[in-house]
Amino acid sequence: MYFVRNGVIVLLNYLKRWLGFEKQSQYVKNYFFRSNMTASIYMSLVYIVIEIWMIIRLTYIIIRDDLYSDLEYYFNKYYFYYFLLLASSVAMLIFALRYIRGKTNDQRLGTVIKWVFAFVGIYFGIKISLNDYAKGEQMLAFITLEVVVLCILVWRPWTGFLILTVSYLIYYYKIDQMVPVNIAYNSVIDGTPAEKGVTTATSINLFTMWLSTMMFCISNYSRTLIQAEKDENLEKINSHLKETSVLDELTGIHNMVYFRSEANKLFSDKEADKDDLVFLFIDIENFKSYNETYGFHKGNELLSQTAHIIDRYFSDSIVSRFSDDHFVVLTHGGDCILKIDKISNELKNLQGEVHLELKCGAYKYDERTIDTSIACDRARFACNSIKKHYGETFRIYDKSLEDIFQQKQYIVNNIDLAIANKYIQVYYQPVISTTTGKICGLEALARWHDPKYGLLSPSQFITTLEEYRQIHKLDKYMIEQVCLDYVEAKTNRLSFAPVSINFSRLDFELCHIADHLNRILEKYGVPKSFIDIEITESALIDQLDFLPDAIAHLRKIGYSVWLDDFGSGYSSLNVLKDYAFDVLKIDMKFLNSFDYNEKARPILRTIVSLSKQLNMISLSEGVETREQFEFLKEIGCDKVQGYLFSKPVMLSELREKIAKGELAVEEEFLP
Repeated sequence: MYFVRNGVIVLLNYLKRWLGFEKQSQYVKNYFFRSNMTASIYMSLVYIVIEIWMIIRLTYIIIRDDLYSDLEYYFNKYYFYYFLLLASSVAMLIFALRYIRGKTNDQRLGTVIKWVFAFVGIYFGIKISLNDYAKGEQMLAFITLEVVVLCILVWRPWTGFLILTVSYLIYYYKIDQMVPVNIAYNSVIDGTPAEKGVTTATSINLFTMWLSTMMFCISNYSRTLIQAEKDENLEKINSHLKETSVLDELTGIHNMVYFRSEANKLFSDKEADKDDLVFLFIDIENFKSYNETYGFHKGNELLSQTAHIIDRYFSDSIVSRFSDDHFVVLTHGGDCILKIDKISNELKNLQGEVHLELKCGAYKYDERTIDTSIACDRARFACNSIKKHYGETFRIYDKSLEDIFQQKQYIVNNIDLAIANKYIQVYYQPVISTTTGKICGLEALARWHDPKYGLLSPSQFITTLEEYRQIHKLDKYMIEQVCLDYVEAKTNRLSFAPVSINFSRLDFELCHIADHLNRILEKYGVPKSFIDIEITESALIDQLDFLPDAIAHLRKIGYSVWLDDFGSGYSSLNVLKDYAFDVLKIDMKFLNSFDYNEKARPILRTIVSLSKQLNMISLSEGVETREQFEFLKEIGCDKVQGYLFSKPVMLSELREKIAKGELAVEEEFLP
């Protein structure tokens, strides 16, 4: 019973669809209407040509045969219908052309004209064919007009059925009241009485034509419906693709594709108001902590809420999500500071237990040098300049920032040249064993001697190279330079201790740094035990999935991996829990307060003890006094490094210190 009921429902739905009772979408309705308007152009043109020809032909016959006395007869019998069809065809043509050209979209008026046009056409066919039938001629006008109106124009099948059936019944009734010419002729010949009525052959022919026309009407409708729905689906897909191409998937506001496109349109529009335009770069500071505290789902909710708050306050501006927790706005700068303050206040209502700070950098529109990407970079640079500055929310890109920004651009643009010309040199800072007081290792540090800026500090160029994802170029260069120094020392039988090289976490993303390291060491014949890898604790805070495996792989293939700057981050113990290292390098900040902060000594003692429990060698940075050195030695710290022994120097200067006896090298590293 269940299957029967479902089968009946399916059948009814099928009939409902193909008989035209199903509700249509607006797109499908518009598709049908436009199809009918297009068809009406051709139909009306044909009608106009034929009717003009018929009018001319009839007029010629009247003039030729001097039939002026029968003019009223011809007008009532023919002219009236010719002019009626001609007028309706002209009206249909004018409207259809205006609709197709976009001059009008009044579908109600168009529907009325279409119905009048169809009605006149069928009425014309009936009247002309009745005249022809009465003369014993074929009823081609009626049949032709029925086919043209019902099959070239697209009707819902139930509508077509009504039009076709009513017109056929009217025509049938009319001819059924007439005496066929052949019967009238036979009655004269054989004297039989002439009777009115449609012959059996004519009835069969009419029914056959009715059925054929109806089938074609249904077929035409279903074919057009399928094409309309197919086009509608394509339109929806294209609309969705177009929408998603300019919308940010997470927040629902626009993305950078839209931002750049709309900004460029604004800049190229000569009539647009560009006065006081400003680019804003907005960042949610401490958002990573929010993610760690509440999880990514809540973090995404916060991003979405913030995005819509920004979009609401800058509803008359171009707003987009830049990336991560960053947003950009192109707006008129009159009240943007006030709006940023209001957005900041709303953000604080959403922050929960994690303190969030809204930071905004601004760059004023400059028509002479404007480029959307550069403008956003400068606004971002202004935003980054106030990070970690509590209470400072807004910063405009000015001359002081311009100088710093230009230097950053210079560093990024010239890193390849600096490497090629060896403007970047390797400096070495010795690592001292607390047991022997001698050099047991070296740390390789980069120094950039630039022809334009002079000596660039590592804090300038390393941070910039990491920001612009170019740091791997420097680190690969440092590996090769250290290996060259090793070869030079070995060739000249000079002392040279193992060297630690700093790796950025980006090295593992931007290149296969372990493979590169192996190739260079093999190329120069440097043993793996001679190279140590330092990875800064701050690089591990984000808990990137690939880093534990990458570090484990380096240790597995024979390298010693050091945890640099331990204690500088807020998740130091988590780092020790989640990663395995050979050396724990204690951040120099612990020694900065060594003389006056009573907590420094017990903390250092605890860290050194912890390193031993974890089977790690302890190394303390920033040793500047003999008292610090003696304390570290006393608590069991294995190695130290700092200005007490030497600042980072070129290899030649380090060898001079060794030659003068200021520093000594452990015997195993002597030639």
